[in-house]
Amino acid sequence: MITRFITNEQHYKEVIVPVASAKQFVWIGTADIKDLHVKHKGMTVSFLHVLNDLIKRGVSVRLLHAKDGGVNFRNSFDKYPLLWERMERTLCPRVHFKHIVIDGVFAYVGSANLTGAGLGMKSANRRNFESGIVSTNPGLVNDIINQFDEVWIGKHCKNCGRKDYCLDPIV
Repeated sequence: MITRFITNEQHYKEVIVPVASAKQFVWIGTADIKDLHVKHKGMTVSFLHVLNDLIKRGVSVRLLHAKDGGVNFRNSFDKYPLLWERMERTLCPRVHFKHIVIDGVFAYVGSANLTGAGLGMKSANRRNFESGIVSTNPGLVNDIINQFDEVWIGKHCKNCGRKDYCLDPIV
């Protein structure tokens, strides 16, 4: 069991790289999302390519984010029809947490968005200053899962004060 504080470039190695090894599910929560690029099977590809490969292997993928990813994200997303069909995705303008959960046994919580400067391959002198925690501690992993799931199922929608800004109402 590990619980470790990570910073800056450690995010790529300790958070993004393990996603490709998921066997059952990956849940990603982020405020900002862009078309970040990663190393995968000896190539530099969009992270969406990694998610597409996971889905091909039968891994369930959920993506919860606060706003649209922009033109580059959309152009990459459009290259992967399997993501359109089988990735669960929703928007909530109140999401500001950054979570990645893998198979219910590994979790990341921290400051890094799903962007190149946050979690991608940017060089040390171009990346954001980020910090976070990675853990396999069941209690901490379950707490992160519970927060993600509460938003995912719309627990807070009924009393949300931001409904006018919600482009994809959960409930």
